[in-house]
Amino acid sequence: MIVDAQHHVWRIGRGDYGWIRPGSPLHRDYTLADLRPLLGDIDATVLVQAAPTEAETGYLLNVARNSGGLVRGVVGWEDLALRDAATRIHAMATDALLKGLRPMLQDIADTAWILQPALRPALGAMESARLCFDALIQPRHLPAILGLCGRHPDLRVVVDHGAKPAIATGGFAPWADDIARLARETPAMCKLSGLVTEAGPHWKIDDLRRYVDHLLDCFGPRRLMWGSDWPVVELAGGYASWRAATLSLLRELDADSQAAILGGTAVTFYGLA
Repeated sequence: MIVDAQHHVWRIGRGDYGWIRPGSPLHRDYTLADLRPLLGDIDATVLVQAAPTEAETGYLLNVARNSGGLVRGVVGWEDLALRDAATRIHAMATDALLKGLRPMLQDIADTAWILQPALRPALGAMESARLCFDALIQPRHLPAILGLCGRHPDLRVVVDHGAKPAIATGGFAPWADDIARLARETPAMCKLSGLVTEAGPHWKIDDLRRYVDHLLDCFGPRRLMWGSDWPVVELAGGYASWRAATLSLLRELDADSQAAILGGTAVTFYGLA
């Protein structure tokens, strides 16, 4: 099965996408009907939250239920700091389409927010409910995610967008050292997604190569999964360009390794039917 392990849909009129500013090319509705013509040979997708509300999670689950089998899993959102977060998480987890949760850590000023003791019940509930943790982070958060994995060894963690290295400015360290340590010392996985956005609208494949090769060296193909990050990828060349670049960057890998990155890892990690 070939899987797009991260994309979004949204309806601007729902009103909870505060990060999408009027005037942005993203400030319009993006639906599965817009996505389907772009998919090519992709069989299944994972739909990921883009707003920090329970209401959006419900919206995404409804989209998945009505997708005709295209969307095999949803990564939603919950306020992990609520006193009854654990109860809420267990209730949400009764929906088999919900595969994980994603607190929007990149938007929280406190880099170590996820390590506060008040969140342990919610994180424990995610562990017991077998919900995955999508880490939407920047390089500054990598030490905190290392700490998170140490405190919650049964929490299945995937780093979105390779932790957003500063590709546009050629930034490599300390990102490279920190993500290597995370890969070496924990079972966390990582998404090959969002990299072209970090490279800027005029990226070239060679701009990406050093970063993709490092992620391959650190995680190996069975801990990497490809995602489009559509429609955000439309800001940096579009779906087809990023997919073509990925296939070019992976072409020296054997067929089994390519199959893992392009689908198998996501199927295993998220438990996609």
